[in-house]
Amino acid sequence: MKPPPFEYHAPTEISEAVRLLATLGENGRPLAGGQSLMPMLNLRLARPHAVVDLNRITSLAYHRLDGDTLVIGALCRQRDIEKDEHVLARCPALPDAMPLIGHIGIRNRGTVVGSLAHADPSAEWPVLAVLLDASLEIESTAGRRSVAASQFFKGLFATDLSPGELVVEARFQLPPAGAGSAFVEVARRHGDFALGAAAAVVMLAADGNVAEARLALGGFDSVPVRATPEPAAAAAAVHPVDDIHAPAAYRRKLAQTLARRALELATERARQKAAA
Repeated sequence: MKPPPFEYHAPTEISEAVRLLATLGENGRPLAGGQSLMPMLNLRLARPHAVVDLNRITSLAYHRLDGDTLVIGALCRQRDIEKDEHVLARCPALPDAMPLIGHIGIRNRGTVVGSLAHADPSAEWPVLAVLLDASLEIESTAGRRSVAASQFFKGLFATDLSPGELVVEARFQLPPAGAGSAFVEVARRHGDFALGAAAAVVMLAADGNVAEARLALGGFDSVPVRATPEPAAAAAAVHPVDDIHAPAAYRRKLAQTLARRALELATERARQKAAA
């Protein structure tokens, strides 16, 4: 199928893009990597009157480490993170997750911020954002505001964004150097949408016992969930539903299994760092 007709705009500045989006309101959609929007257009699941292509706004094509914060601009491709060994070394959950995101062609074009704004609860980046206390910088003609990832996701493909607003940056708080982290998921085939995912961060005390643990789950609820870092309790707190891919009972059991695997792997990595 081909997409329905739409106006095409290609601004070169952020201010121009947000003015266009403010004028278009609910009739305009921003385009960055297009790995979510273009299939939706082709399948007629989205019918915007206009598309605002961000790819000429080169000031948004960046990522950097700012102390313990990973700062990612709206045009940073997922593959840019996957190839940055310095960034990946800071948080093993990132190199765990990157190869699981579709296929390399998707990661070459798809953007990190675009995945967050699309808000698929089974996608990898939203789970990582909730795990790593990310915040999103949102621009509009009224100015800029920041919202925590835990408050950004409102439901299935639904976010805190209002018409005319644009996510221009995401800021991930990386765990301390001595922490262990992990990301695990189950999908029917490599590159498919995950049936469920879990990500964890574990920090050890001086005596080798766990001092702090974090757990996030994706694919088991309408939003990615920051869960109690205890597998059974985490699984009991999510609300999976039956669908064509798996029954709810299977997904609840999967939530417990993946939570345990992520916490165990993160703990093992933290202990390896402590022993090094």
